[in-house]
Amino acid sequence: MMNWTADFPILAADENGNRLVYLDSAATTQHPMQVLNAVVDYYTKENANPHRGVYELAMRATDAHEGARHTVAQFFNAEDDEIVFTQNTTESLNLVAYSYGMNFLHEGDEIVISVAEHHSNMVPWQRVAKATGAKLVYMYPGENGRLTTEELDKKITPKTKVVAVAMVSNVLGLRAPVEEIVKRAHAVGAVVVLDCAQSAPHTPVDVKKLDVDFAACSAHKLYAPMGVGALYARAGLLEKMPPFMSGGDMIGAVHEHKATWAEGPRKFEAGTRNVGGEVGFAAAIDYMKGIGWEAMETHEHALLDRMLAGMRTMPWLTVYGEPVAEGRYGVVSFNVNDVHPHDVATILDAGGVAVRAGHHCAQPLMEFLGIGSCCRASVAIYNTPEDVDALLENLENVRKVMGL
Repeated sequence: MMNWTADFPILAADENGNRLVYLDSAATTQHPMQVLNAVVDYYTKENANPHRGVYELAMRATDAHEGARHTVAQFFNAEDDEIVFTQNTTESLNLVAYSYGMNFLHEGDEIVISVAEHHSNMVPWQRVAKATGAKLVYMYPGENGRLTTEELDKKITPKTKVVAVAMVSNVLGLRAPVEEIVKRAHAVGAVVVLDCAQSAPHTPVDVKKLDVDFAACSAHKLYAPMGVGALYARAGLLEKMPPFMSGGDMIGAVHEHKATWAEGPRKFEAGTRNVGGEVGFAAAIDYMKGIGWEAMETHEHALLDRMLAGMRTMPWLTVYGEPVAEGRYGVVSFNVNDVHPHDVATILDAGGVAVRAGHHCAQPLMEFLGIGSCCRASVAIYNTPEDVDALLENLENVRKVMGL
């Protein structure tokens, strides 16, 4: 098995006197030196405000900004003018909800989402429904945690105007049947909004092959800095959508009583951009490209397989979603029976193992599963079989500490 851990300096640190076992990459990933160096290089050699100055340094900053857009576009198999830089997936999804949803949905229209959505792909649509009179329709997973074709057929109807789903659930880790969703949505004239926050670090998101209309992701979920995200949108849709925010750089011309907008994605990029973060985003994509999807997917699949195999031997532990590695990306959510998830996470932390505990910004899914919260272990390319074994050993210790 390949080992990329040495590229990530933070993982050399100890945690509570133990080797740090970082299993919270679904919340945010760590950064390889290649990304950290690219960000430092930008701030030490190229930092200026893009699209503003005609002097050489500002031109280099503009090139860095637009060069990063090109790299992100290639990552999604999109055109440069179909990529909008945002702060994160949350802003990207809000941009679609407010700029598209608020302007093109009407009373009687339906917005279809899954009950497993992150709040970022749920609350904006709740607000759109309330403001426009559209109706929010929920799809519910089957017993194995996956959406069935029967559920898609039942919920996607001629009234459907938007279908917004996560490609991979941030709780269940299971891939949605995106191709089946797109086929049904487009057949009734609906647009598809894909939340790729949890899929983009683990599996290719080819927007042309998937044929989605919008796709959103965050840089910090795929080895890049926080504060940068991207939205893919079909050029024809971007063209007819009004701006989400107003201010500098998104304008064509401004007069006392009217304004016109910039062309393409710049219409949605108000104010000074986080170019250092964008450079880090591009460097992270280059880093991933250097490793290759096949190597990354094989490595992570083996880690999940090992983790789930170990958990299946623990009758006192519940895994959410079908407990297999097939069709699962990056995430395993679980509970130790009769122990609060925060207690589990605290005991694991004492052993140097970092996992997430809580509702994972997916409270309706928690209600659907009949729980208040759970633990989540999430892997990335820097994790090793030893990390998985450390988690499993410390889970055994949870019961001892709790006297079970």
